[in-house]
Amino acid sequence: MRNHSKVTCRRFVGGSLRCCGVAAAATFAMTAAGRAEEPAKDAVATAVTTKTNAAAAQAGEVMLFNGRDFSGWTYHLSDPNARWQNVWSIDPNEKAIICKGNPAGYIRTVRSYKNYILRLEWRFPPGRAGNSGVLLRVVGKDKVWPRSVESQLQSGAAGDFWLIEGARLVTPEERVDRGTPRHRLRTKTNEKPVGEWNQYEITCDNERITLKVNGEVLNEGTGAEAFAGKIALQSEGAEIHFRNIRLTPLPDK
Repeated sequence: MRNHSKVTCRRFVGGSLRCCGVAAAATFAMTAAGRAEEPAKDAVATAVTTKTNAAAAQAGEVMLFNGRDFSGWTYHLSDPNARWQNVWSIDPNEKAIICKGNPAGYIRTVRSYKNYILRLEWRFPPGRAGNSGVLLRVVGKDKVWPRSVESQLQSGAAGDFWLIEGARLVTPEERVDRGTPRHRLRTKTNEKPVGEWNQYEITCDNERITLKVNGEVLNEGTGAEAFAGKIALQSEGAEIHFRNIRLTPLPDK
């Protein structure tokens, strides 16, 4: 993990970028054409403009990414001089988020979530295996990397857990990496060839977290800290694409 570098909070106001002088991530919205927009006050975009989104809304799902801009998301980068537009963009045809992978950092939800089923698709460019992850129940100050449970997306290792900054999770002893105990191994590899879209289904249900890759359960742990936190997508050294990011809330027990 790299050391955390503070960044100055930047917000889009009236279409221009302004600084607010605190070490925090910035709320931002970006159209597919690259024009900065005033971020929506709601943490999650509420408009549903496609049949897919409408069906998801009827099923109780929340579309975390609307396919057009970054409404409901904020970012943190380890390099305070980096421009987020050079790291994160949107492919309007695929309705996908494109992450270039450098510098290290993440986008995360503005809102916190505790119990849910998170579904998303990801891929690396053809012939370019890489690394990333989905950070769950992110809490504390923005840094690289914040306290969270990481659902691994490294090529060939999707379905692993990484416990960051003291996050807790109990898994079977045979899946604890002896060299790095905070690394918890998946039961098998179930990824499609590099360049194809994969599906992640992540369930956070109080103290239990379950990871499905392309429809198969590859990892599960108990004893997690059952509090609300952000959801983050990592920029971690390689280009990666995300789409169809949606969440179904689960009741507290």
